[in-house]
Amino acid sequence: MAKNLKLKSARAAMDMSQQALAEKVGVSRQTVNAIEKGDYNPTLNLCIAICKALGKTLDEVFWGE
Repeated sequence: MAKNLKLKSARAAMDMSQQALAEKVGVSRQTVNAIEKGDYNPTLNLCIAICKALGKTLDEVFWGE
């Protein structure tokens, strides 16, 4: 699985730490870190929650080029 640089950059653009995003979506900071590193494949529900927290679409953060 590739690193999720789109998630990392979207989070950074909002000046949001991994911890802050994790708290918003109800997971641990380690989970957010693992998603960004490509070590963890989040559920669709978690993907949607992350996108809502970042004000982005699934395409912008997880799918597409």
